[in-house]
Amino acid sequence: MTPDTPMTPESSPPDPNAPRVVVVGAINVDLVVAATRLPGPGETVVGPRLESHGGGKGANAAVAAARAGAAVRLVGAVGVDDNGRSALDDLRSEGVDVSGVAMLSAHTTGVALIVVDPSGENQIAVAAGANAAVSAGHVRAALADALPAVGCVLVSTEIPGDAVAAAVEAATAAGVPCVLNPAPVIPEVLDLLKLGPILTPNATESADLVRLVADGSPLITGSAGAGGAAAEAARTLAACTGAPVVVTLGGDGALVVRSDHEVDHVPPHPVAVRDTTGAGDTFNGVLTTRLAAGDPLSDAVAVATVAASLSVRAVGARAGMPDAAAVEAARS
Repeated sequence: MTPDTPMTPESSPPDPNAPRVVVVGAINVDLVVAATRLPGPGETVVGPRLESHGGGKGANAAVAAARAGAAVRLVGAVGVDDNGRSALDDLRSEGVDVSGVAMLSAHTTGVALIVVDPSGENQIAVAAGANAAVSAGHVRAALADALPAVGCVLVSTEIPGDAVAAAVEAATAAGVPCVLNPAPVIPEVLDLLKLGPILTPNATESADLVRLVADGSPLITGSAGAGGAAAEAARTLAACTGAPVVVTLGGDGALVVRSDHEVDHVPPHPVAVRDTTGAGDTFNGVLTTRLAAGDPLSDAVAVATVAASLSVRAVGARAGMPDAAAVEAARS
């Protein structure tokens, strides 16, 4: 076997009656330290222990979608190492189909280093590993095997830009709704706007996307738009895509801007926050599931907002992710 020849892991067949979702994105192992506060530049903080959790935006969203009732296929890559095998075992245990995940012997599995403070805020540094080796060819092949028999495709941007583009282009060509979560904002997103994906940035990412549209150059960081600024950014993006834009606002809920520029605010569900890691991934996974089930966008966003709120009650990206019954109980 050549160094980057992918091996395909086995998976159980999906529930034929469930909404069908494909998620394209990163798979990580999260190493988490809970500390009394987040470190500043050059500073060391000490927490009592190190915890290991499944992570990566693609894998997290896939788990959230599976718990919400979807039949989920994940497309991505891990290394042929203990972290990769553990990551795939965790995903299988959640009912995620990992037959679209390549195991690359020349790369290690991605790892995220996370510090969480008592209020639930976090700092994250990621070693991309195999995620940086996800190829456009692999994505196209994996989606060719799945499309168009799915209700929605979710794509996140912790993988190479050409792989992101391949996923959005394949979904669009097959006539399948596509949710594009631009986290982080990468240059390739600019050329994909004309394809009309449903964008789901947070407030900072929406501001960065607007700057990208304005001058064609990506920003590494940006100022978070809040309230009216986030709505204006979303209107600008909706004008570019001709499709709705959903801006997640953390503890303030979400904004839905339709292509006619009308803005709806979806309030958060109040909870005690322990860790915000993975809240956005929960939102995107549940949103995609509800869209695949045929829900109108406004209803799908309302369900996803409650699910994301519930997810922050436990430490770790997936520990607090609710199932469909928990979300329904919280909404009733």
